[in-house]
Amino acid sequence: MIRTLKKQLYNQRCFYLTAVSLPLIGFFVYATLYHPAFFYLLALDLLVGLLYLFYIYQDMAQRRAGVELQKQDMTEKANLLDEEMNQEWTSIESYCKKILNYSQLKGLTEKLCVSFTLQETSAVLSSEVNKFFGDRDATVILYLFHSRTGELGLSASQKGEMRINVEAKKGDLYDQWVVKTLKPLLIEDIRTDFRFDADKLEGERSRAVRSLMSVPMCLGAKAVGILRVDSTRENYFTTEDVRLLNTIADLGAMAVENAQLYERIEDLAIRDSLTGLFLRRHFLERIGQEMARQLKRQQPLSFLMLDLDEFKQYNDRYGHPAGDIVLKTIGQILREMFSSPEFFICRYGGEEFAVLLPDCPKDEALVLAERLRERIQNQPVVLRRERTRVTVSIGVATFPDDAQLKEDLVAKADMAMYRAKATGRNRVCPAAP
Repeated sequence: MIRTLKKQLYNQRCFYLTAVSLPLIGFFVYATLYHPAFFYLLALDLLVGLLYLFYIYQDMAQRRAGVELQKQDMTEKANLLDEEMNQEWTSIESYCKKILNYSQLKGLTEKLCVSFTLQETSAVLSSEVNKFFGDRDATVILYLFHSRTGELGLSASQKGEMRINVEAKKGDLYDQWVVKTLKPLLIEDIRTDFRFDADKLEGERSRAVRSLMSVPMCLGAKAVGILRVDSTRENYFTTEDVRLLNTIADLGAMAVENAQLYERIEDLAIRDSLTGLFLRRHFLERIGQEMARQLKRQQPLSFLMLDLDEFKQYNDRYGHPAGDIVLKTIGQILREMFSSPEFFICRYGGEEFAVLLPDCPKDEALVLAERLRERIQNQPVVLRRERTRVTVSIGVATFPDDAQLKEDLVAKADMAMYRAKATGRNRVCPAAP
């Protein structure tokens, strides 16, 4: 539009100059060739032309001022349009980011729905949160409260695509603040935050942290853990990031609670409620797996079968509650003696127990069985204010020396145990060749 106005003014200027110049040129030629006195008329015409040009100049100045005002108005409107466009683009980018976040939240929810164990749930949470906020300068840390002790403990940690070691296994100063207040925490720069004394920070000396956000994972009034993301750069997180992390923490809290319930139910299905040892069905499944693994590694596998001697007399004399005390005591002794993760203990029957010993040859298994027999014999059990003692008979069989199949291995150990009972009880017998 401005360009059109300028073109119109230029055309008018050319027209006015032509209209004034042509008569003057004509009068000048006529006065020079035919009538010199006509120069007076020419002077008058020049005066009129000058006045007319002055009028044209004033009109052009006014029109130019109008054009400048229109130009300024158009420039202001263009600036307003640019600002509106920038706001629209900002809104569009914000909506696109929200749509992407909602899509990722949907994916996170689907993955959490198919994660049944606490380990799987923790791995999914740390991995997915890393996709939202993580890069090479950000670290995702998940702390969970132990379902039995109630203590805060490290469950998962990730930086980029790598698992990292975090020294503060129970959280640091900032995590304890979140535990105490159960409120989200955002620190833009640790060095300038007046709420915390960074010099008192313990356990994180190996990691440089400048900014962080940490939110509690709660189900109602119950806290199940803490979800934290920190970075080596200051001002890395915003309040919008905290809101998103809080939403993820709510989803994660439900998933963690479901995983804990699932593990409790699974634990009840494979463990004896009285002694806390594995049940026979799960034990027999484990034997087959261990035998296959030991066969591949070409290592021995020993099996102990033990039965309490004259256990019926304890029930008849002291009652079934006293028998439960005896069984709990035996279970406790077995857990203490075979506490290593590779050993596998179960309550095989009413008063029968079994122990699986991977990488244990027969001679070592016999030594362990004898040590177990002595430990049980020397352990006093108080029943109705009376100190009593319990003895066991133990049978020992080893794969592959004594049996090649799990049924044969169990049968050989069982026969050796009954032979121990038949030869006087309170002794250890190896499987017959």
